[in-house]
Amino acid sequence: MTAFVPETRAGWRPRMVALDVDGTVVDRDGVLAPEMADAIGRVLAAGVPVVLATGRAWHSTREVVELLGLPTGPTVCSNGAVIVSYPPQEILQAVTFDPREVIERVESFAPGTLIAVEEIGRGFRLNEHFPEGDLTGELVVQSAEELGAEPVTRVILRDPRRSMDDFVALAEHLGLQGVTYFVGWSAWLDIAPEGVNKATALAQVAADLGVRAEDVLAAGDGRNDIEMLRWAGRGVALAEAPPEVQEAADAVSVPFADGGIVPELLRWFG
Repeated sequence: MTAFVPETRAGWRPRMVALDVDGTVVDRDGVLAPEMADAIGRVLAAGVPVVLATGRAWHSTREVVELLGLPTGPTVCSNGAVIVSYPPQEILQAVTFDPREVIERVESFAPGTLIAVEEIGRGFRLNEHFPEGDLTGELVVQSAEELGAEPVTRVILRDPRRSMDDFVALAEHLGLQGVTYFVGWSAWLDIAPEGVNKATALAQVAADLGVRAEDVLAAGDGRNDIEMLRWAGRGVALAEAPPEVQEAADAVSVPFADGGIVPELLRWFG
């Protein structure tokens, strides 16, 4: 864990709060607990911006922004490749890359893998339908050649027949240059533009808001949160997070079922 201890700075208090969504703000079914909504409301009432930083696409993140009643401001989506201001909707950033090499290698090394590319604000283009509930929005089936025909913000790989460990091995075996990998909880692999992650997007958001990284409180539970937790002045991992995520954080919360980050938020905004 990193060495930052807020108490060593008299009067330290977060000036920005960055939160992962699934497993951090809402449960795996997308349900927002009243206690979480209240705690986030206290942050907002203190005049401190709350920035969601998620692997979700924008079209499925917007419902959480609305559920929380967040004021107009930035949201980080697609693991940092997309930054959206809402409401009204404005795409502030969309970092893309050429997906052809990824798709070609996957087709060669792991035939049968489900592949999807994101269409910002709409949905996904995919080679075959994913398991029900995996993807939302408009879903258009295309050939591998069509999927790679234009730059995209991310590629998603999925294979319900494989384990998470299999996908870790696949990521290493692909050996691609010029992209960033995020291995999910299941047999799920997000591939983003090189050097792009939640931390890079949040650094831009914080700079625009005039907030230093050391004054940011960030919380998350996934491997795609590691860079964000290391970047923030205080990074908090959920109790359910994998060991490497907890190691990247300054503190570990109570289990999600027991409130998760609610006590952490109330510590500063109670």
